[in-house]
Amino acid sequence: MTKTSIKTIFLFLIFVLCFSLKAAEVSSDPAILTLDRIFSANEFRARKFGPARWLQHRPGYTTYTTLEPSETTTGGKDIVLYDPQTGKRKIIVPAGGLVPPGKTSPLEIEDYQWSPDGKRLLIFTESKQVWRQNTRGDYWVLNLRGRELWKLGGDAAEAEPSTLMFAKFSPDSSRAAYIRKNNLYVQDLAARRISQLTSDGSTTIINGTFDWVYEEEFFLRDGFRWSPDSKAIAYWQLDSAGVENFYLIDNTGGLYSKIIPVQYPKAGQVNSAARVGVVSALGGQTTWFDLPGDPRQHYIARMDWADNSDEIVFQRLNRLQNTNWLIMGNIHSGKTNTILTDADSAWVEVCNDLSWLENGKRFTWVSERDGWKHVYIVSRSGAEMECITPGAFDVVKVEKVDEKGRWLYYTASPQHAGQRYLFRTRLNGKERWQQPQQLTPATQPGTHTYQISPDAQWAIHTYSTFETPPAITLIRLPGHETIRTLEDNAPLRQKVAALKKTPVEFFPVIIKDENTGQPVRLDGWCMKPPTFDPNKKYPVVFYVYGEPWNQTVLDRWSSNNYYYLWHLLLTLRGYIVMSIDNRGTPAPRGREWRKSIYRQIGILASADQAAAVQAIIKERPYVDAGRIGTWGWSGGGSMALNAIFRYPDLYRTAIAVAPVTDQRYYDSIYQERYMGLPEDNKEGYKNGSVIHFAHRLKGNLLLVHGTGDDNVHFQNTEALIDALVEAGKQFSLMISPNRTHSIIEGKNTSRHLYELMTRFLEEKLPVE
Repeated sequence: MTKTSIKTIFLFLIFVLCFSLKAAEVSSDPAILTLDRIFSANEFRARKFGPARWLQHRPGYTTYTTLEPSETTTGGKDIVLYDPQTGKRKIIVPAGGLVPPGKTSPLEIEDYQWSPDGKRLLIFTESKQVWRQNTRGDYWVLNLRGRELWKLGGDAAEAEPSTLMFAKFSPDSSRAAYIRKNNLYVQDLAARRISQLTSDGSTTIINGTFDWVYEEEFFLRDGFRWSPDSKAIAYWQLDSAGVENFYLIDNTGGLYSKIIPVQYPKAGQVNSAARVGVVSALGGQTTWFDLPGDPRQHYIARMDWADNSDEIVFQRLNRLQNTNWLIMGNIHSGKTNTILTDADSAWVEVCNDLSWLENGKRFTWVSERDGWKHVYIVSRSGAEMECITPGAFDVVKVEKVDEKGRWLYYTASPQHAGQRYLFRTRLNGKERWQQPQQLTPATQPGTHTYQISPDAQWAIHTYSTFETPPAITLIRLPGHETIRTLEDNAPLRQKVAALKKTPVEFFPVIIKDENTGQPVRLDGWCMKPPTFDPNKKYPVVFYVYGEPWNQTVLDRWSSNNYYYLWHLLLTLRGYIVMSIDNRGTPAPRGREWRKSIYRQIGILASADQAAAVQAIIKERPYVDAGRIGTWGWSGGGSMALNAIFRYPDLYRTAIAVAPVTDQRYYDSIYQERYMGLPEDNKEGYKNGSVIHFAHRLKGNLLLVHGTGDDNVHFQNTEALIDALVEAGKQFSLMISPNRTHSIIEGKNTSRHLYELMTRFLEEKLPVE
């Protein structure tokens, strides 16, 4: 055969292959999944319900409201009231009543809240992004009696829209407070008179809200609280002077580049100073609470009123985050006293489930002090403390404290770390001889979430599994009786059911601890091609995360369904896709499991992942040991790099999206929580950072990063590029201009990214 003939045949085969791939992308077969169907057509987006708000303006009468498309006002939504018992429906705020003066279209309701007396409605709209979420916008007040609609904030809000944050009604429903440009304001809802309570707000003095790192790592955004008697407001103040700016550079927004400064404390660097004070709702001087020690070496991670209008209770962490002091403060004197201390040799978690009982005599507290995450009842002084959820299991979340019925409702999963179920147990000690009751039916394995009514008689229940989109129902408690379906996502379920696939397999894999030699069980899942043949050899792509922030082995419909659907697309193209949760992930498997990785992030986790892959290769003869790939995002991107750098003979191909490559580059609160301070753990920071192992690369590597990433800075990938170049290592690179950590901004961005990753795998980890 001549060279010309060979070339002709080769070009013909390439043409056929390209035509086949193109045909697959435009296929109308409902069983065939394509990138276009996932990312361009948005066929697989789950419908949600709500936002729903439970109302109980008088005992024994519970209702809820939700948003529904208006049948009479184009593009608008009505607010509809439902009786959960009868299902009776009433439109209480029609979309036509939400048209601002001088406008022709109703407000787009992004969020809403009812005043405590039920006479007014506050609507959030026209929002703008602040860091990760849209928390700055316009607020409109609707007086239900006269149907008058007006904008909160007065002339300043009219002159400069979308500048208000976290507006909320006072408990007596007479006023609303909000943040504007880092200052706190109160507006009288009858006279509409505005009182400015703070005036020192600036780019570095932050009143009533937070800096980047507090928002990202403590989930703190709304930074002020009304007193129960509506006479005062307690608020955080952060002083970020001295916190270094990290500069993002916009090179594509115009003819010249634009520099965007973000105050971002990296590991070991200067933090903001935080303090808490109380100011009268009428204005005046703030009373600041007396606290010992350097405020830049501590965090105030939670704060609220202590079931009265004279005392504040807040949680204060040291910088290492291994001690949490629960502190009570008197608002008149500013004096404080510590009533409870949680400490750990690794780190402590902030308690999100403090609820007051017996008119403030006791409160609930969540702690890992006995090795498991449990709920305790604590006396107001902290002198008495009793566990009410004993046993070798973790409480995942407190869902409801029903003091009247004497029940604690919580989610847990003692048997399967990737599932979630509703339980309840008695609050009263004399009745706690009873075993906890599982309310979620055992016949519904998967993940269940609940929005429970104030009287604990009803719940909006969401149920999904790994392969089944969520169904949302109204249930009656405690029997978990389904009253009616609120959103079944039937069209989406039908689309997913029609796709070619094999059922996902959840499985355990046993590895040995490198130090003790003892067996360790890890959990995993496996997705196989629909034409799977156990006698063949398959390439395997491992989806990884592995950091202490999240699990991947969860039996639920992914909130980011791109991952599941893209993994399913890979199986259609002949890949096996797997994921393993290593030790150190936040699975409900006890304190020892979660905190085994302390001061060795990236080290133990990647060793567990590699050991699991080796065990899987031995146990499953259809896994091709020469075609092992991995991919991950953020901390998962770091894990993918750890895999291919530390175990170059095991992993052939890796995709790392937005990875942390040097732990010194990440933020102080996250990195120090799990690694300690850089100066006290130099070897840990070095050995845990992938950049120091770049010279060991043997396989195929694709790096992806957005230059506008304010979370994991593009600096991480730039530094890794330098290390790879210095070591003479070839790699592939995709830079996404001005995209953030999620890399979703701009037309076609997600579609382009996943096509890139798909092509990279098909080229570098081919299916034979």
